[in-house]
Amino acid sequence: MAAAETATRRSSSAASAAKTTKATAAGEAEEKPKRKTTAAAAKKPAAAAKAPRKTAGKADPAAKGTAKKDGDDPEDMEGAPGAEDLVEDVEIVDEPVVDEPEAAEDPENKGDFVWDEEESEALRQARKDAELTASADSVRAYLKQIGKVALLNAEEEVELAKRIEAGLYAAERVRRSEEEAEKLTPQLRRDLRWIVRDGERAKNHLLEANLRLVVSLAKRYTGRGMAFLDLIQEGNLGLIRAVEKFDYTKGYKFSTYATWWIRQAITRAMADQARTIRIPVHMVEVINKLGRIQRELLQDLGREPTPEELAKEMDITPEKVLEIQQYAREPISLDQTIGDEGDSQLGDFIEDSEAVVAVDAVSFTLLQDQLQSVLATLSEREAGVVRLRFGLTDGQPRTLDEIGQVYGVTRERIRQIESKTMSKLRHPSRSQVLRDYLD
Repeated sequence: MAAAETATRRSSSAASAAKTTKATAAGEAEEKPKRKTTAAAAKKPAAAAKAPRKTAGKADPAAKGTAKKDGDDPEDMEGAPGAEDLVEDVEIVDEPVVDEPEAAEDPENKGDFVWDEEESEALRQARKDAELTASADSVRAYLKQIGKVALLNAEEEVELAKRIEAGLYAAERVRRSEEEAEKLTPQLRRDLRWIVRDGERAKNHLLEANLRLVVSLAKRYTGRGMAFLDLIQEGNLGLIRAVEKFDYTKGYKFSTYATWWIRQAITRAMADQARTIRIPVHMVEVINKLGRIQRELLQDLGREPTPEELAKEMDITPEKVLEIQQYAREPISLDQTIGDEGDSQLGDFIEDSEAVVAVDAVSFTLLQDQLQSVLATLSEREAGVVRLRFGLTDGQPRTLDEIGQVYGVTRERIRQIESKTMSKLRHPSRSQVLRDYLD
């Protein structure tokens, strides 16, 4: 009975709360037009409207906690502002509108913008400087990365070389077992594969510890047609070859042995890639030797050495020296700028001997027309003999025998016809119109 009475009381309380909520909502609905009219009739200034709103916005923390706690109770939500109150606040507050400054127009977006030549040249120079800066940054980052690896002493190099040798032997054993179908125990196969991986790790360690050696050698070959990073890359290939061929039992340091492989890789790459026109490697070595001797004689004599002096030092003939110097010349681009202003190019000053000049082409066409007119005054056989004899038709002159075979007569008869025809052509009535083209 007690539980039933408690439930009855709760239901009656809920019903009375619902009735109160409905009555409150109805009262607010009746007062809404009045408040709207009053708000529209008398708007307050923006500063006066903001102050009450700020005051109303500040709520007691305890009240906030209570509202959150009892948010499901209709009686607690009765005094909360509704959507209508927010609309009234927007209508009452008249805040000033601040115009934001418009972004400046980008000249590149204008349709009538034209690049100035000086600005274009400055942009090209800036782009070139940026490329050089990017290359320098790449070199700096690479040097910083390889500088983190510590250098090795002789004992560490020997230890790494032994591990590399063991890895190569294990790899060869595994390869041979696969080719010959040799059966290996699982344990032995696992051990061999582990030794192979350990050899690869030792190889990488030895390579990374000697990358600075490649950089120091590559610096000596800069400015000879290849970028510094390309020289380093080719030198690294030589370093890899040195790691694979290093024999620690000889007692030499690895850097002494690797230097020769690195130099060879760099010089071979320069011989193959540095020149626009490739020159064989042995000839590049001869050119380098000639350049070295030429610098030594220049320093000793105080002047440029003659081909005879160079030939005596190299034990070759002076003609061979001149030939080698011809091979050593670098091609020049026809687009190379000439002058201080750079408004002309080298190709503008080189004559094209095969180019067709308009005046000569017109003159040759008129000569052909006049010649055909003169030949039309001769007989068909005489004109044909002249055309074949001088190659006026196809540009290929014929002999007397060939012309005789065409007309079925002897070469003597063709000679007589030619002599008679040339006499007719020398007559002023025919030759005068053709003599004007001789000048």
